[in-house]
Amino acid sequence: MAQTAQLITTPFGRETTAAEVAEGIDLKGKRAVVTGGGSGIGVETARALAGAGAAVTLAVRRTGDGEEVAGEIRSDTGNEDVAVAHLELTDRASIDALAAGWDGPLDILVNNAGVMAIQELTLTDRGQEMQFASNHLGHFALALALHDALTAAGDARIVSVSSAGHLRSPVIFDDLNYSFRDYDPFGAYGQSKTANVLFAVEATRRWADDGITANALMPGGISTPLQRHVLAADPDYMKKALERFERAGRKLKTPEQGAATSVLLAASPLLEGVGGRYFEDCNEAPVVDKRPEMGAGGVARYALDPVNAERLWETSLVLTA
Repeated sequence: MAQTAQLITTPFGRETTAAEVAEGIDLKGKRAVVTGGGSGIGVETARALAGAGAAVTLAVRRTGDGEEVAGEIRSDTGNEDVAVAHLELTDRASIDALAAGWDGPLDILVNNAGVMAIQELTLTDRGQEMQFASNHLGHFALALALHDALTAAGDARIVSVSSAGHLRSPVIFDDLNYSFRDYDPFGAYGQSKTANVLFAVEATRRWADDGITANALMPGGISTPLQRHVLAADPDYMKKALERFERAGRKLKTPEQGAATSVLLAASPLLEGVGGRYFEDCNEAPVVDKRPEMGAGGVARYALDPVNAERLWETSLVLTA
């Protein structure tokens, strides 16, 4: 749905934690999948959902690490229903195996896993730019593969973790894989994060009659393993990022704070029936028509454009066939 003039606001803000959002919410009987649930804000998203009583599956690349995290979440929350499943988002067989192994309804799908700013142009074995393939195409294929399970839930929610990085680039449909353009690590990341927002817009339009809504979000500036590619090239990256944040009068979030908006979209009754929107700091973000100064926030108009969203969906169907 297109953004209306009335933005959705909540009692929460940028310093709210995932646990605070989940407080008082009863998710017993609900089932959730969190991709990338073994590290960063994925852990805190999964922890909050499990703490509210949901059965949570951590869909991760490294199942050994995932089992360790799952054990910690079980211990912390007293919820024994925390499982681990293998997922490699650039491997269609892995995606299909996870979906084939899923039995019954799925109430919450948090498309959280991601990769940022790979320093050199890297293509998958299908010739697709790695960040676009991982961050968008893999999650797109996963959502389609789990569509019947989401429909069976009756009121399922998809959470698409985007980023303010989407303000760096729209989806360049004529050159998704940098065949003609000079590769830009953050530009490629931005393109993939715009795709995450457009997915939420079109998934809501197509699947609302199935009881499925999808929203996208910016978690905030957080120090997590997401920065590993940048840190390998520039060990002082986070120090400089912190300085930029401080000059803008802001500070980095903790992972617990970074997961708050994901949990809001996944579980809060305040978002019941809401879809196709973009949130930051637990509130809907305003549309901007030019790239704002650091920390100002907002969502680019091109990321909510329904024509772009439909085009991306049809393109993605071809690319994941």
